[in-house]
Amino acid sequence: MIIFKTVRWKNFLSTGNNFTEIQLDKDSTTLIIGENGAGKSTILDALCFGLFGKAFRNINKTQLVNTVNGTAAMVEVEFSIGSKNVKVIRGIKPNVFEIYINDKMYNQDANARDYQKYLEQQILKLNYRSFTQVVILGSSTFIPFMQLKGRHRREVVEEILDIQIFSLMNMLLKQRLKTIDEDYREVDHKYRLVEQEANLKEKYVEDREENKRKLLIEKNNLIEINEEEIFKKRRRISDLQDDANDMHTKIENSTKVKNKYNKLKDIHSQLKEKHRSHTRLIKFFESNEDCPTCQQHINESFKSGMITTENSKSDKIVSGMKELVDELNATEAKINIINEVNKNIQTNNVEIAKENSSINQLEKFNAKLRSEHDSLKNGNVEKSDHNEVKRLQESLNDLLKTKSKLKEEKTYSEASRSMLQDTGIKTKIIKQYLPIMNKLINTYLTSMEFYVNFTLDENFEETIKSRYRDDFSYTSFSEGEKMRIDLALLFTWRAVAKMKNSTNTNLLILDEIFDSSLDGTGTDEFLKILNTLSDENVFVISHKQDQLVDKFRSTIRFNKIKNFSHVEE
Repeated sequence: MIIFKTVRWKNFLSTGNNFTEIQLDKDSTTLIIGENGAGKSTILDALCFGLFGKAFRNINKTQLVNTVNGTAAMVEVEFSIGSKNVKVIRGIKPNVFEIYINDKMYNQDANARDYQKYLEQQILKLNYRSFTQVVILGSSTFIPFMQLKGRHRREVVEEILDIQIFSLMNMLLKQRLKTIDEDYREVDHKYRLVEQEANLKEKYVEDREENKRKLLIEKNNLIEINEEEIFKKRRRISDLQDDANDMHTKIENSTKVKNKYNKLKDIHSQLKEKHRSHTRLIKFFESNEDCPTCQQHINESFKSGMITTENSKSDKIVSGMKELVDELNATEAKINIINEVNKNIQTNNVEIAKENSSINQLEKFNAKLRSEHDSLKNGNVEKSDHNEVKRLQESLNDLLKTKSKLKEEKTYSEASRSMLQDTGIKTKIIKQYLPIMNKLINTYLTSMEFYVNFTLDENFEETIKSRYRDDFSYTSFSEGEKMRIDLALLFTWRAVAKMKNSTNTNLLILDEIFDSSLDGTGTDEFLKILNTLSDENVFVISHKQDQLVDKFRSTIRFNKIKNFSHVEE
């Protein structure tokens, strides 16, 4: 079980340079309140960014940095899994991504993607999609389970049932089958070469001197064919090298182009900041008759002059930014061309390496043919020739056994893979749990006084019938009814996760679900469900502080003071 303990952040969204810390395992139920824009939902974005590198809401990474301080955005998430105490630190400007296990930093030699993969697969054992289905519900940017595509629904359930290992095994088997096919082709190619050589040798032994001249001609022909092929390949290598040189010439100024692009981006950012500064001044003089600091009246002539001046400066900046954007786009296009040329150069180098390897093999084969040619030309059939035929036949038998073994391995692998596909063992496991899931869903729906029969099939398509047996779909219900279904599914996934001990966690965050979609009756019934939860820490974000504050064990208030969010507990 994942026990989330704390989340803390600074210079993140509307939070200033002092850490805001929320203890996640303190109380069973906590109400988070505050005015619009006070920063209540920041906890959702901080958690998701800290764990998965992206906000819960649709916010770009660069927009997560506090616009006033503009640097050193930092999020820290602490949790435990069994005996492991884990701390994840992630920051922007500068970029930071660190994982500590029992106070020891995990090796950072891997790239960021592999580092994130380790966090999700080896530590958390859940991804962003599963996290937002089991831990968080209710935001406007949240996609409920019933609005996910079929394959994404399956991924969520597989995570919860802890059967994603079968998907991994299926992927590994797919890779193994590819390797088997490559090995089989290689062995088959060797078999045909040895078979050809053995046939030639047998023919030589059988026909002795009678076929000696014919064999000499055949070997000469083979040598000539190979020499011609070597010539073609060397000519192709020369062409490829010429192409590579031409491409290198095209991108010889790539460093200057990239440096120019970075300088242009910096200038663009500076202009944007200057434009914001002029805009703020204009808004100040347009909105204020008196100075808010000294309380003196602002002269209208002075005000008009300042507005005119700032507008002029702002227009000049906007005009400059338009020209700069055009130049940025042109420079970016050059960079794209440079990247494409570099890709082509790499492809050329691979082709050159392949051709050189092929030339090396052909030259070795010709050396062998010349040696055999000389032996044929200078001597008769000897005992060694008979031994060579025997050796080649033994090689053929060994290669035939290898082919048979690879064929058998492929058959078993294909059979195993068919069992590991979505229609195989995973579906059988899912079918076993579907009755439990459906029973739980309907139990939670009934608890919220929503009397329908809700059923999911093995493809996670819903069938919804009323007490009068009328058929419905999820989309045919009101927002309040949809919310009841979403809540029922959320609690079902958490219950199943607890049974399986897969994505089981103490944390549940509900964002504004009481504020729009649930009526008074629905709210009361839902609060009853919350009070039945054990070993869980529930956080509810809401504007209904008057109706809800006395129904929770603790309350956290977010206030905005001088454009910065602050927390009061």
